Amino acid sequence: MINEKYNIEIKLRIQDIEKDVWNNLSKKLDNPFYEWEWLLNLEISKSVSQKTGWQPLYFLLYLDKELYGIAPLFLKNHSYGEFIFDQSFARLAQDLNLAYYPKLIGMSPYSPIEGYQFIYKENSNKQEITEILLNYIEVFAEKNNILSCNFLYIDKEWEKLLNKYNYHKWINIRSQWESIGEENFEEFLNRFNSNQRKNIRKERKSINNQKIKIKTFTEKNINEDLMNIMHFFYEQHCLRWGVWGSKYLTDDFFKNSLKTKENLIIFSAFEETSTQPIAMSMCVKNKENLWGRYWGSLKEINYLHFELCYYQPIEWAIKNKIKYFDPGAGGQHKRRRGFYAIETNSLHKWFNNNMENIIVQWLNKVNIETLNSIQDENNSIPFKK
Repeated sequence: MINEKYNIEIKLRIQDIEKDVWNNLSKKLDNPFYEWEWLLNLEISKSVSQKTGWQPLYFLLYLDKELYGIAPLFLKNHSYGEFIFDQSFARLAQDLNLAYYPKLIGMSPYSPIEGYQFIYKENSNKQEITEILLNYIEVFAEKNNILSCNFLYIDKEWEKLLNKYNYHKWINIRSQWESIGEENFEEFLNRFNSNQRKNIRKERKSINNQKIKIKTFTEKNINEDLMNIMHFFYEQHCLRWGVWGSKYLTDDFFKNSLKTKENLIIFSAFEETSTQPIAMSMCVKNKENLWGRYWGSLKEINYLHFELCYYQPIEWAIKNKIKYFDPGAGGQHKRRRGFYAIETNSLHKWFNNNMENIIVQWLNKVNIETLNSIQDENNSIPFKK
């Protein structure tokens, strides 16, 4: 028992939690990366497991056998697939003779998608549930010699619930396009100064001049063959980076994604005389958001990456009244294509005073620098003055 009302148990697989119960609690999140089906696919495809360094730990809080809250966490023995780079923390832990791994991570694996939070029963006391789950997680961590608990890409509103629990904010940068009510791509181009409008038109025209056709696949025409090809492109892209390639997802993940294909959209490029694609990008969507996730190509073709990963998704988003488009991690070059630098926050706690004190001093400085960088990057966007 946690207190007079609640008790908590831990599940090591999401399939041990009833699908309807999970999705009923999480439906208000409206986030495909935290739906039961998405997380199940990561597990059954063996993309997420103890072997890959992502051991699921679902903390479930019950009141009278009814589920009131879920804290989706993962026990990790490395820092890959997070896209928030804490290797300097690991080196500090080594200097202090502390074991940095394993660590507790809250996020959707391999997906730097803002919106992480605990999942709550509708109309429940979120503050009370949050406090009970946090206390339990921290006791669990200290009992098992886990040095830190880290919530990444957190929901802005959920962050407010954690203000009084001594978690420390680390500010990072992500990219985001936002609709301002344009009706077509040309109207979007009108945001830019004349030079950049010419540059983007030139980039897009180059694709046409090379006689490359673009085709968009949505739910009704996404099939297993297409997902196999998408996996091939994803794999090829990862291999190009050699030892730095981040090949996290298995072929089974892409095949199983057919079960959630209502959330998918794929942009494909074809040479004029061929029915076989030479490049693909895959996005995930809901009613208001589009997220760029995976990409790959057979050939190095100038501007094709921009076309499939930026311009085609923006054009589709405008046509389908999508409000936001997150093109994926990294890249100041996105500013020149109309993506703002956006603050994205993570919250951290270290269960060692020396470690925590040193990092907090660093965070106080680096967060200010990051906010200044966001302002500078956004000032560099070649929009009309």
